[in-house]
Amino acid sequence: MLTIVIWDVQHGNAVHIKTPASKHIVQDLGTGSYKGTGRDFSPLLHLKNEYDIYQLDEVIITHPHGDHLDDIVNFDRLSPRVLHRPNHLTNEEIWAGNQNANPNIIQKYLEINNRYDRPLSGEEDPNRPSNNGGVDIRFFVSRSCSRSNLNNHSVVTIISYETCKVLIPGDNESSSWNELLKSDDFVEAISGRGILVAPHHGRDSGFCSDIFNHFKPRLTVISDGRFGDTSATSRYDQVTQGWTVHKRNGQNIERKCVTTRADGVIKIDIGRDPADGRVFISVTID
Repeated sequence: MLTIVIWDVQHGNAVHIKTPASKHIVQDLGTGSYKGTGRDFSPLLHLKNEYDIYQLDEVIITHPHGDHLDDIVNFDRLSPRVLHRPNHLTNEEIWAGNQNANPNIIQKYLEINNRYDRPLSGEEDPNRPSNNGGVDIRFFVSRSCSRSNLNNHSVVTIISYETCKVLIPGDNESSSWNELLKSDDFVEAISGRGILVAPHHGRDSGFCSDIFNHFKPRLTVISDGRFGDTSATSRYDQVTQGWTVHKRNGQNIERKCVTTRADGVIKIDIGRDPADGRVFISVTID
């Protein structure tokens, strides 16, 4: 079974992916929790202390903005084997794009960015289906957009397993999407049905209608903050099929969009039922 957990990290992003071969992958390093321990919640320390995960197979940082990096102070406690990030950005561009961020967070990112520079062998690559139980993980990133806006250099992660795809972008906006959609490889990679994690915390600036000519969401997940976010939830409702979502109190409800702000931690399980061979997608919220 493939399990994807989207943490409630207030205004930020943090995702944990566990493949059927027990590869542990983290995408983005937001911190905090509305329903838990406030700004003190660290997804990385939670994985270590509560799930006994002492080494990550990969960390994916979609782009170096502070709200996607806050947990980087705990990065080395889980000794990641692989770091995937938009490494075409210069130090000067990263500093310029983070003028209001904690400089210690940015400095730590730059130190780690410089440290992870060894090419992978095939046996080490956690994104290859043969290494992780059949899950195919692909990355796409814009490179020609203006570097004055780091959002448009966010990595888009596309996870394919069984008959389902999960799209997890960063804070991509229209310039990024327009560039990516010119790539036949990108269009082929996203084509199908599955689950979308909405770009840019569900804001209007991240909504791209042309994506939905190729990708048909069964459910849209929004990792959003309580204050200051302009949400495009109603627009995602119009392009999303809808799915039965399980609440931890035992209630089942039909939803098109779920949000970390309102629904807490969101857990997605994808697999094949051994009894009848059918693919299942199970989504649980608080």
